[in-house]
Amino acid sequence: MEGTRARRLAAAVAGVVAVAAGVGLGELAAGVVAPSASPIVVVGSGLVDAAPGWAKHLVIDLFGTADKTVLIVTVGVVLVVAAAVAGLVELRRPPIGSLIVAALGVVGVVAALTRHAASPLDAVPAIVAALVALIGIRLLMRWIPTPGETASAAGLTRRGFLGRAVGIGVVGALAAVGGIALEAGGRTVAAARKALKLPTPATAVPAPPAGADFRIPDLAPIVTPNDAFYRIDTALQVPQIDPETWRLEITGMVDRKITLTWHELLALPLEESWTTLTCVSNVVGGDLIGNARWLGYPIRHLLERAGPAAGADMVLSTSQDGFTASTPIEALRDPARQAILAVGMNGEPLPAEHGFPVRMVVPGLYGYVSATKWVVKLEVTRYDKATAYWTREGWAERGPIKLESRIDVVRPSGDGMVAAGVAWHQHVGVRGVEVRIDDGEWRPAELSTPISADTWVQWRLPWTAAKGRHTLAVRAIGADGEVQTATTADVLPDGATGYHTMQVTV
Repeated sequence: MEGTRARRLAAAVAGVVAVAAGVGLGELAAGVVAPSASPIVVVGSGLVDAAPGWAKHLVIDLFGTADKTVLIVTVGVVLVVAAAVAGLVELRRPPIGSLIVAALGVVGVVAALTRHAASPLDAVPAIVAALVALIGIRLLMRWIPTPGETASAAGLTRRGFLGRAVGIGVVGALAAVGGIALEAGGRTVAAARKALKLPTPATAVPAPPAGADFRIPDLAPIVTPNDAFYRIDTALQVPQIDPETWRLEITGMVDRKITLTWHELLALPLEESWTTLTCVSNVVGGDLIGNARWLGYPIRHLLERAGPAAGADMVLSTSQDGFTASTPIEALRDPARQAILAVGMNGEPLPAEHGFPVRMVVPGLYGYVSATKWVVKLEVTRYDKATAYWTREGWAERGPIKLESRIDVVRPSGDGMVAAGVAWHQHVGVRGVEVRIDDGEWRPAELSTPISADTWVQWRLPWTAAKGRHTLAVRAIGADGEVQTATTADVLPDGATGYHTMQVTV
């Protein structure tokens, strides 16, 4: 291998192959000793926690439910670039390139140990990754032929170097596959979920009434299938919690601390309820919203057993991955509000990505202050004593869902056109929807039969359209008489507002 350019290319390849092999062996170590401490995942999670609120909001705004995939890919790309740079630097100024690789390992160790509920074993995968990467880069650099020589110091030609680099890369890839295969915890939890039979509800809800769903093509169905339900959370790796080991602690400003096991929860009289969940990051016209039939136990009953102290005004819920949410205690104690610890979703156990085995569902509040997945702790406290995850990032302490509406579809119908969409104001209800076409008057739309005040409702408006381009706008009217505001506001700090509009050509 002759020439400066060829040697630089070889050095960059050496850095990338060494780090890739390190990550692969780190994944294998994670599969053996710490399934939740994948080097890539812990670094990505650390970036999520360290990123300012505006950056997290920007990523969600740009990529929606693909935000986690984008972050993982970004971490991988940055790692490849850093590895290539390390190889180039090691070629010219050893051992600085090796120190760069070591620094990457330190980042992984720190990210692993600073996670919520971290254990010393969580650092092992990052340490293994760093050691393997260091050994790999030093070996590969020795195997690069020097200018004017036909072989390296180890007697390898260009072909020999490439062969060993490929071999190390293959070992790393196989180790990564093995690490994934060893994630027995995930398989155990999946098997437990599959075998689980939910108890018969003590209080069941009827199916959606006739007329609840207009069944118009491209209009969001009144019940959102589990596999189509939006997912927004801070977990890069879905927590795998064995129901047999799950515990919920109720602590803080209470007369009696309570610990609840999975079997104790299932033995309680569970109740069904229909609730539409909405993410505070849902832009006007966005799809971060869905409706489901939930099965769970009212949180207010558990709080009654615990006996909240006078002056407590908030419950800080904690997820297994460390996420926290601050829910007004009056919302959880309200007998007219079905705030529950949910174990079922649309007739089946919660999907893993939606909180299995247990999550919170609270009608009328945005998810960032109420819908904690993989919940393991409820701390009764005060807003002036504790701050939740998103509140620290500049979002409002309390997040009541705002009155909103959306246009889903405008399509031919009979001799004319029909516009259709959904409207929502959870725990208040929707009394009416109005549509404006171009600069005309607001026209009342037909509402579907509502399931409850805690769910969204469909609307439709047949209209005879002249040929050409038209602009439609929609607004909702709450059951309390509130009219949806035309004022445009961003999702930060407590939810977007404004009219959703759509342009169509007839």
